[in-house]
Amino acid sequence: MVDPFGRSISYLRVSVTDRCDLRCFYCMSDDMQFLPKADLLSLEELDRLCSAFIAKGVRKLRLTGGEPLVRRNVMTLFRSLSRHLASGALNELTLTSNGSQLERYAAELADCGVKRINVSLDTLDADKFRAITRWGDLNKVLAGIKAAQNAGLRVKINAVALKNMNEDEIPSLMSWAHGEDMDLTLIEVMPMGEVAGGRIDQYVPLSMVRTSLADQFTLTDLIESSGGPARYVRVNETGGKLGFITPMTHNFCESCNRVRITCTGTLHTCLGQNDAADLRKPLRASPDDDLLNEAIDQAIGLKPKGHDFIIDRRHSAPSVRRHMSVTGG
Repeated sequence: MVDPFGRSISYLRVSVTDRCDLRCFYCMSDDMQFLPKADLLSLEELDRLCSAFIAKGVRKLRLTGGEPLVRRNVMTLFRSLSRHLASGALNELTLTSNGSQLERYAAELADCGVKRINVSLDTLDADKFRAITRWGDLNKVLAGIKAAQNAGLRVKINAVALKNMNEDEIPSLMSWAHGEDMDLTLIEVMPMGEVAGGRIDQYVPLSMVRTSLADQFTLTDLIESSGGPARYVRVNETGGKLGFITPMTHNFCESCNRVRITCTGTLHTCLGQNDAADLRKPLRASPDDDLLNEAIDQAIGLKPKGHDFIIDRRHSAPSVRRHMSVTGG
């Protein structure tokens, strides 16, 4: 699959549920309305959809949510998709998690061929964690991370930089992650979905964060990539890797190799645009994949050059109405 700008699409992110057992204030609204379960694709349909993309050249598959591990029987999907790892058709099967369910599922994930995972964690302060997630238990997440490591999974920590919340904690969060043999990736807030307060009151430019970190640490740029949007540096003092995902201060659109599918079968070829293609209808219209493949090809052929994210005092409305939890993290 090659889009109109010559970018090869080899990375698929699939949301298996819009539900989550946390309610992070930058991700969800106070009165979040979740999809009726009847609207969701079945696990078998998700498997077929993922398999169609793998047949068309996807080499990396990430399951997301919401929180993917709260989807009932989701491990049967991981188990089924692992056949593509065994055949060599897929290079990597992974997930992004909030860590709350990892203590229960880490060993089984490893048995399904998952080698590494991303865990979203914005603070090591239990009170701040509860404030950010609205009710989360930090100790449960930390236990999940340890269980993942004990199962042999490589863990990378994702942290959203939040103004007046955790920006002063970033050096210590980085030192902790590196001390536990985990990389850390920092992410800028993105203007997706209506949330309490304004994005400008949450937004911290990572260019400023990097400048501040460079006063305390020696940062060496790396040319390597994990296939995602992060730019990486090596932190000499800790020996660990630090990533920056900067959709606002320096977008990563020129090298975009990924598309996203929601749990209802809607394909979004750009995170920051309102483009959408219904794959559920052709998926259910025929037992073979001819109509599905045609719909996929048509959508990839319309993939935009980049997003239009803006956060400033003049743009109070979100760039896209859907929440990140709906699109898939």
